[in-house]
Amino acid sequence: MELSIIIVNYNVKYFLEQCLHSVLKASADITSEVFVVDNNSVDGSAQLIHEKFPQINFIENSENVGFSKANNQAIKLSKGKYILLLNPDTIVEEDTFQQVISFMEQNPDAGGLGVKMIDGKGVFLPESKRGLPTPRVAFYKMFGISKLFPKSKKFGKYHLSYLDKNKIHEVDVLAGAFMLLRKETLDKIGLLDETFFMYGEDIDLSYRITLGGYKNYYFPETTIIHYKGESTKKGSLNYVKVFYNAMIIFARKHFSGGNAKVFSLLIHLAIYFRALLSIAKRIVEKIYLPVLDSLLIFSGFLFLTSYWESVRFEPGYYPPEFLQIVVPVYILFWLLGILFSGGYKKPVSLYKIARGVLWGSISILLVYSLVDERFRFSRALILLGSFWAVFVLIFIRLLFHWLKLNAFRLDTKKAKKIAIVGHSSEAERVKKILEATQIQSELSGFIAIDKTDRDGENYIGELNQLTEIIRINRIDEIIFCAENISSAQIIRAMLDLTQLDIDYKIAPPESVSIIGSNSIHTAGDLYVVNVNAISKISNKRKKRIFDFIVATFLLIFSPFLIWFFNQKSEFISNILNVLTAKKSWIGYISASETFENLPQLKAGVLNPADMFSELSLDTEKQSQLNILYAKDYSLLTDFEILFKGWKKLDR
Repeated sequence: MELSIIIVNYNVKYFLEQCLHSVLKASADITSEVFVVDNNSVDGSAQLIHEKFPQINFIENSENVGFSKANNQAIKLSKGKYILLLNPDTIVEEDTFQQVISFMEQNPDAGGLGVKMIDGKGVFLPESKRGLPTPRVAFYKMFGISKLFPKSKKFGKYHLSYLDKNKIHEVDVLAGAFMLLRKETLDKIGLLDETFFMYGEDIDLSYRITLGGYKNYYFPETTIIHYKGESTKKGSLNYVKVFYNAMIIFARKHFSGGNAKVFSLLIHLAIYFRALLSIAKRIVEKIYLPVLDSLLIFSGFLFLTSYWESVRFEPGYYPPEFLQIVVPVYILFWLLGILFSGGYKKPVSLYKIARGVLWGSISILLVYSLVDERFRFSRALILLGSFWAVFVLIFIRLLFHWLKLNAFRLDTKKAKKIAIVGHSSEAERVKKILEATQIQSELSGFIAIDKTDRDGENYIGELNQLTEIIRINRIDEIIFCAENISSAQIIRAMLDLTQLDIDYKIAPPESVSIIGSNSIHTAGDLYVVNVNAISKISNKRKKRIFDFIVATFLLIFSPFLIWFFNQKSEFISNILNVLTAKKSWIGYISASETFENLPQLKAGVLNPADMFSELSLDTEKQSQLNILYAKDYSLLTDFEILFKGWKKLDR
């Protein structure tokens, strides 16, 4: 067997689905096997594999054993001459496997190989080629010196930024997202070091490959998409902790000897400095806006207090404690109001800011009426301060939005202009997914792959006119139908259009997901038909409260209501079963074949079909009603079903 492909998955179901579609296409003309090792995901990944990819060798772990151990589980079972460690948030070209195997065959000194990687916008990922993070190299990287001098052979060694990204090079370190390994090399140097839970294991293995007498190569003649950052968000405290701990493990393992203490001290200083910097950055990002708001509001009070004293009283009427203690308390109430209103979330919502100030003002006035008279200074200043807070906070956000500062981008609710690339039938299917996701979008039209798709009202051009179509129609986002267009074509298009500010997404065949990523720093964006809305904890709680209240009401008035029903014992039994949570008033249509694949519900006395008692619903219509009920759950729907079907509460 030529190739064993190993994918370790952790809670990235839809990315995994897209990855496997591309992997199966790419392995069509070679002898291969595919392993998926799932680290106890809770997002339905296992169900996806069982239902859609039964041909895959699937290993289900009962706990998250980490990246290294999960890969080793599959490597021990593999039979391929070459082993490929592949991330689930990647897409490979159709000829990727053939090209990389051919290169390895022609270069027997190659122990490992990595490829050119781009993010979801077609931007080259610098970690495609890396140098060994010696203490000196790691120091330059972690203190930002390598960014200042990317073309320097001395300072740019971490990402080998001085090497041409479009040429084959011998490199020190391979990226764990795509790591092709010769099996005989692994037999000689050993498997992944399980001391590394996540991160660092690729550096360690790459280094051991070179110590074993082999070479690592960067091979840019094939390109893959790597969405990045879905399992562990970069910049998070968890990422900082895990990544830098991995670097410490690597340093302790490999940089020992004569200057071990000096090397260890340098890398520890760099690591802890970078970790401290990352934590400080996150804290500043969280507090700088509330601090700015506080200063703006307080500066207004300095003027308002003086002005109000001159109008109503006399200068110095309010004691120093008013500005020193009371006003900061007012500001705290307003900031908390904005926080709980969602005014500090991005994108910026002016409405939520105004609402938050209003909530804060109401809270201040309520507390004002309860405190001792010594602390009741002026309702007028509270109201004037409220107006000033609303004005200055909205003004500063409008100003920064006009200056195009990303942190202050307003939530303008502008609909994305989307074009779909694919044959008309598949494009129509993707269009329906977009409609079902209820995202705010405007479909500009379909882009044909060839002349057979040029008919139809939605047709706006062909794939070879993509640049022109985007500019003329002002397209914000392109969705590629993976059923009709190859991964290679998608990647080529993304690389050709990197100069345009456009987003890309890919719709796998026979899937309800559309996946993409907007930048190297963001996890993949996901459009998916949400059939799990009813399974949310908040909705389950609402449904249970609804059941309990209705059942209690019916039980209290049952001596009168029971005479409206023929099956009196069933009516009472249903009330008791709902009260004890054995049943729900509203459930799925049990005759439908699809409800078993939907979020689990208690058996219902009534169901969505009771809203249409006058119609004869076939199995397909019943299935659609079940899906709609699960996807768009609302208490109003339950009330409507109960109102229209109350005569059937005795069944």
